[in-house]
Amino acid sequence: MNRGSGKSSDETLIEMNRTAWSSGEENNGFHTSSDKESFQLENAAVDKQQQSKDSVYFRDGVRRIDFVLSYIDDKDGEKKQDRRKEFEANLQKAGLELETEDKSESEDGKTYFLKIHVPWEVLATYADVLKIKVPFKANDIPAKKEVPMSWLFTPYRLPDHVMNPEPDYFTYTFDKSKIDFFLIEDKETFFPPSTRNRIVYYILSRIQYSKDDKDKKGIKRLLNNGTYTSAFPLHDCRYWTKSRDSNCESERYSLYKHWARFSSFYKEQPLNLIRKYYGEKIGIYFAWLGFYTEMLSYAAVVGLLCFIYGVATFDNNVWSKEICNETIGGQIVMCPLCDKKCGYWKLSTTCSSSWQSYLFDNTATVFFAIFMGIWVTLFLEFWKRRQARLEYEWDLVDFEEEQQQLQLRPEYEIKCTSRRLNNITQEMEPYLPLTSKCARSMLSGATVLFWISLIIASIIGVIAYRLAVFAAFASIMKDSPTNKLDVVGSLITPQFATSVTASCINFVIIMILNFLYERVAIKITDMEVPKTHVEYENKLTVKMFLFQFVNYYSSCFYVAFFKGKFVGYPGNYAYMFGKWSGLRNEECEPGGCLIELTTQLVIVMVGKQVWGNIQEALVPWLRNWWVSRSARNHPESLYSRWEQDHDLQTFSQLGLFYEYLEMVIQFGFITLFVASFPLAPLLALMNNILEVRVDAWKFTTQFRRPMAAKAHSIGAWEEILNMIAVFSVVTNAFIVSFTSDMIPRLVYLYAYHPGTEMTMDGYISNSLSIFNISGIPIENRPEEGENPDWYDSTNITTCRYRDYRYPPGHEKQYSHTMQFWHILAAKLAFIIIMEHVVFVVKFFVAWLIPDVPSDVKARVKRERYLIQEYLHDYELEKLKIQLSRNGQNIDQCTCPTTASTPMKVEMLSDCLT
Repeated sequence: MNRGSGKSSDETLIEMNRTAWSSGEENNGFHTSSDKESFQLENAAVDKQQQSKDSVYFRDGVRRIDFVLSYIDDKDGEKKQDRRKEFEANLQKAGLELETEDKSESEDGKTYFLKIHVPWEVLATYADVLKIKVPFKANDIPAKKEVPMSWLFTPYRLPDHVMNPEPDYFTYTFDKSKIDFFLIEDKETFFPPSTRNRIVYYILSRIQYSKDDKDKKGIKRLLNNGTYTSAFPLHDCRYWTKSRDSNCESERYSLYKHWARFSSFYKEQPLNLIRKYYGEKIGIYFAWLGFYTEMLSYAAVVGLLCFIYGVATFDNNVWSKEICNETIGGQIVMCPLCDKKCGYWKLSTTCSSSWQSYLFDNTATVFFAIFMGIWVTLFLEFWKRRQARLEYEWDLVDFEEEQQQLQLRPEYEIKCTSRRLNNITQEMEPYLPLTSKCARSMLSGATVLFWISLIIASIIGVIAYRLAVFAAFASIMKDSPTNKLDVVGSLITPQFATSVTASCINFVIIMILNFLYERVAIKITDMEVPKTHVEYENKLTVKMFLFQFVNYYSSCFYVAFFKGKFVGYPGNYAYMFGKWSGLRNEECEPGGCLIELTTQLVIVMVGKQVWGNIQEALVPWLRNWWVSRSARNHPESLYSRWEQDHDLQTFSQLGLFYEYLEMVIQFGFITLFVASFPLAPLLALMNNILEVRVDAWKFTTQFRRPMAAKAHSIGAWEEILNMIAVFSVVTNAFIVSFTSDMIPRLVYLYAYHPGTEMTMDGYISNSLSIFNISGIPIENRPEEGENPDWYDSTNITTCRYRDYRYPPGHEKQYSHTMQFWHILAAKLAFIIIMEHVVFVVKFFVAWLIPDVPSDVKARVKRERYLIQEYLHDYELEKLKIQLSRNGQNIDQCTCPTTASTPMKVEMLSDCLT
């Protein structure tokens, strides 16, 4: 039963003037004067001292708290008081019911809490405005048949009441004039709390708080200027125990028990309950994250098998054996890797890195690169199907962004003073002039380009560090005590030390630039004044991803595609900033640059994931612990529900954006560079299993309840994922061709092997060119004392370097051999063949798999048919009742043949159609 509001003498409840809502209305579920009187009598009998404060209801115990605002009464806050007074008065005029908790009742003794309740008539009005879908008939389509052997998945299942908290209904857009058309059993619980708080926030965002300036409106501006300190909907109970109120759903407790605990990591997610409690936008994020994690398991298994193949065929690595053989690699003298500070060295010193490289640089690498190109297509296509099913199950089939276009951002309405006629609605609407829009966009684009240039400059700085420090490490580590260590001594080389320190420095720079740019991106997006929330998020998504793409991936692109590619040769080396800089371009080890790319990928990817989890879980927990340290031991009768939630962290409007960004960056790591590290999907899988539960734990226990919002897809991220998927095919083809040594080895095996039998014997010697030491310029030669003890200049006259060039004395000495051009042709051919094969398979798979499952299409058609049928029957029944009231007999009505009663003809023709 719906009741009105009352006020006792000692309470701070703000009375509402509700004549605007009740006058002139039939009793269509609205309050009557007798309802108000009976409610006031009941309210007067409430003893608030006996009522637990851990409640989601007003003091009367009947009206639910749909939203809470908090504020502190400052000494110099007269303007704030005036704004609050006007704002709250306008809230009452809008039909909302308010109740204030005095500061004397709060834990800190200075915070007021304003509780807001939305009565039925307001809910019905705005549900009509926002086109909210509600049930009108139970779903009569038979459930799908159980999958054979489904009992095997029983340990991973959750109880049915958790997985399906609501019955399955056919739904239709709410219409206030057709209330009896819908299945309304109890008006107080008809709209779930997530829908109620969405309606309240919609109202709060558009209420004026100044009598003089109509543009001053919205709770967001009041929060920014300190008039209110916070605005949030309430959790329904404490997360670790059910509410004592039997009318409370205790859905937060169910989510924590079955979803947010780490012991449930192997269980399915209760997506319907998540959607009901948090709204569709958060629900679809967790659906996507769960699906992505599930698909990662297949890639992780295949990647692990490729790694096991590398371990199993370890002994077949002929070229590594040659490097480690003292009679082969131990006799090959290599040219210095840097000027002056680097001496001559033996190839056998790279024995360990060569073996490590083989684990990731073998035949299985090519297979895995092709597999991941197909996997990413399957992932995106199957996600479209999963998304289509969720759209149907969550009543989002007819949800279009155009509905959101009608909901302009309050900031847009305030800042755009110009008005023009909307050709569709034929109403005047605010707009941003083209000149202003272009100027803002150009300034925004210039800012983004500046920050991207800043990243590129920092990457160039890291490269310069690598070049400058390598010589120092080579000189220092020549006689380093680490060389004498049995296990790791051979691993700690100048190349390894340079790579690890540069990767760590690069990671720190990435984190710092990321921290700064996030704030800049938000500022310039605000400056552009996007029209809708959807447009705002899309603009911010593009800006953030472009920056993050360059920030996180640039170092990996350098190692994969630039390092060791523009080196030159002894006597004619290439320098980064010219010969005057002394920064000679880096070379790859004889084992290749792939192992260094693997190192770079692991450090950045794992470092980001560890740092992200610390930020997501530990920081909010510490903040909450500090804020609630004095109140957490209070019993629930004293520690109110609104204070408990007030002490939690705020989940910002862009909170979900950062969650998506983190996962999409990870998706880029496991697709763009996966050919260099087949275990990347496995690391991502382990992280995501943890990520799902960390995010669930964070939402359920550490954050205030977010404002519910609708979304029918993952938005702009879907296009970004498609872009990464296409780009990953190209990058992996280039990694296999130019970063890996796979193609040179295959060319040697099939065209340049000695003798008649195909063998890899002699490959290392074949892949190294010879240079006459006497031809090395003085400025490139090692200084005195830099050469090792075994080096004898009288006996050693040549050194080797990694390239395919003619030896000294040849008529084409030091120019590229024919084998070099054969290998280059083979690399380009492999890129073209791999790209075409993968793209053909991708497009075929995309064409083969329909985006919407057939059973979903059937259900959508069935629902649309039923809507038409039921609406027809409803209107017909309504007309019968109306005619019977007018003394007409609908069963005996006949269409008249004269034109004397045109209105009657029109009414009866409607009846008969």
